[in-house]
Amino acid sequence: MTADGQADLHELLQEVRRIRLQVESLAADQLAGGYRSAFQGAGIEFDEVREYVPGDDPRSIDWNVTARVGRPYIKKYVDERERTLLLLLDLSPSMEAGFGVWSLRDAAVRLAALLVVAAQRYDDPVGWVAFGGEVEHAVPPRKGPRHGFGVVRDALALPQSSGGPGLSAALERATRMVRRRSTVFVLSDFLQSGWQDAMRLCARHHDVVALPLLPAEFFAPPQARVRFRRPGSSTTQIVDGRSPAVREAWERAAQARRDAWREDFKRAGADGVEIEVPREPSLEQLARPLQRYFERRKRARRAP
Repeated sequence: MTADGQADLHELLQEVRRIRLQVESLAADQLAGGYRSAFQGAGIEFDEVREYVPGDDPRSIDWNVTARVGRPYIKKYVDERERTLLLLLDLSPSMEAGFGVWSLRDAAVRLAALLVVAAQRYDDPVGWVAFGGEVEHAVPPRKGPRHGFGVVRDALALPQSSGGPGLSAALERATRMVRRRSTVFVLSDFLQSGWQDAMRLCARHHDVVALPLLPAEFFAPPQARVRFRRPGSSTTQIVDGRSPAVREAWERAAQARRDAWREDFKRAGADGVEIEVPREPSLEQLARPLQRYFERRKRARRAP
């Protein structure tokens, strides 16, 4: 590795450590309990039938399968209270949007880290899929803090990419990645098209929670003349945010997009939690919609 490469790696690892220190106390104090009560399973569930090996409990032998195949097979059960977490993280160029200190990608990395810490507090396995134009990197679920924070490292290190079915491909990968029902969080701006069918299929197998990340200017333009550039393009456009007509049209377009997302998530059988990225870096403010969502889901689970 060259000296420049070593410096880049050192800077990357330092940033991972900084983010970990930022999120650990908040996740442990405020998010972990809500996450657990919102998604925990009910107890022991059947997992699979597999061939008997020395050391297995003979009481677990499935006599019907054993008689059919002529070799001893056992039923395997797992503790359903262990709940796999899958994170789908959008790395497309549009995730660099935002006039505040944090871009959408910065906010997504920190939300992912918060969820990792919350899951690992209960020793839940964590896996992730990073996507842009295509699926860039997919890591099967495993346990352990070093493994879980790999999603932060990947999110910081992987390059942007665009121009393909990234979100739909990531949802399809998540559907296949884990056989048991898991919790899938999708951190994206949802500007890609054609992902609705893939989300519907994923939600049949897993609990899917869509987290559309919205920059503060999503809701209203800045009170100034601002030059905007579409991600991945050199074309720019000047918008006068002081104009009442511009602000009204902007707000109508934002509401229409929110309504479309909500309908898409509902039809897919997924939950949606809008995350407004604060102009000033505040983990508490960033995580507040998730905390409220966990509380709502917990109350719904307890309702008769």
